[in-house]
Order: sequence, then C-alpha cells, then structure tokens
Amino acid sequence: MNIKALYERLSAHPKFGVLIQFIKFGIVGVSNTLVDLGVYYIFVLIDPSLYLPGKTAGFLISVLNAFYWNNRYVFKTRGKKDGNSVLLPTLKRLGRTYLTYGSTFLLTMLLLWLEVEHWGISELVAPLINMFITIPLNFLMNKFWAFRK
Repeated sequence: MNIKALYERLSAHPKFGVLIQFIKFGIVGVSNTLVDLGVYYIFVLIDPSLYLPGKTAGFLISVLNAFYWNNRYVFKTRGKKDGNSVLLPTLKRLGRTYLTYGSTFLLTMLLLWLEVEHWGISELVAPLINMFITIPLNFLMNKFWAFRK
C-alpha cells in the first residue's frame, strides 16, 4: 500500500480522520503563527510600546492566511455551493473564521496585557505562552462551527 492510499484510508476513518485533521490544522497553524508573530515582532522592533497594535495587525493578516489554508487544505470546503453561488458560503465561513479567531484574539490580548503589564513577562515571550491555550480552542471552534459541514 502506498503512502497516499494509507493517508486516504486513515483520513476516512472516524477516529484517525480527526487526528489527521488536527495535525493538518497544526501545520497551517505554524504558518499562521509565523505570519502573526512576524508582523507582531516588526512592530515591537520598531517600538516596544507598539506591542498591542502589532498584535492587532498580526491578527488581521494571519487570520486571512488561516482561512485560506483551512478552507482549502484542512476542512476542504472550497467549491461547495449553496444554491448557485460559492461566494455566500465562503463569506459566511470567513466571517465565522474571524469570529472564531477574534474570540481567542480577545483572550490573547487580555492575557498579553496581564502578562506584560502585571506579571512582568517579556512581550517577546508572552505570545508564545498564550498559544498553548488558543491553538486547541481555535481548532475546536473552527472544526465544529466555522467550517462545519
């Protein structure tokens, strides 16, 4: 059995399919995190006091990245039609994606502010700590709400 056939067989399995989907979500998440942190660190390197605007800009750009790859690669919803148009369901998923990531963004912003301003954690390290909370939360909300079939 070749690797592609094994992958397709595992993907179709109810238990392994979710695991493979989570792994793919993680791969997309790595690129999303790199985009988010890249934008964030550019702002912080320009002026450390810009950590909140940097996080906001990183969020807006990285969610577009996440939507594109989750839509095409993880949850494979591209091309699904609702009536005669592909645009409306795509915009609906995009809106849900921003709401999903937006909720964890607000959580991240609160944690980031607490960590930097009150707990003395470096603005360079704090976003990395928050990922342990937001990644699993984002996967669940994306799978069961934003990209549900």
